[in-house]
Amino acid sequence: MRAWRWLKSRARTLKSDTFALYFVARDPRTPWYARAVAGAVVAYALSPFDLIPDFIPVIGYLDDLVVVPLGVGLALRLVPPEVMRDCRAIAEAAAARPISRVGAAFMIAIWLIVAGWLALAIRNFLT
Repeated sequence: MRAWRWLKSRARTLKSDTFALYFVARDPRTPWYARAVAGAVVAYALSPFDLIPDFIPVIGYLDDLVVVPLGVGLALRLVPPEVMRDCRAIAEAAAARPISRVGAAFMIAIWLIVAGWLALAIRNFLT
C-alpha cells in the first residue's frame, strides 16, 4: 500500500514537472542545450509515437517508464534552479485555472461534425 502511494505521488510529480518543462523550453533564461532537452522530453511525452510501440506487451510501456523519467531528470539537472522554480509556479497556476466549458463544448461539436461527415462519406461510398 505504501509503495502504491509513493508511485502515485511520483507520477503526479513527473506529470507536473513535464508540464513545467514546457514553460522551461520557452523561457529565454534557459540555456539552449537545456531548452533542447526540455523540448525533446515534452515532445516525446506528448507524442503518440514511441521508440517501442505500446502494443508490444510489457516492453511497449517500459520505454515510457524509463525514457520520460530519465529525460525529465536530465532536463532538471540542466535547467537553472531559479528558472525551474519560476516555471513550476507558472505550470501550477496554469493547471489550477478552470476548464472552459464553452471551449470543451466547441471541441465536442467539431468532433461530432467531423464524425457525422465521415459517417455520411462512408455510407455514400458503400452505396
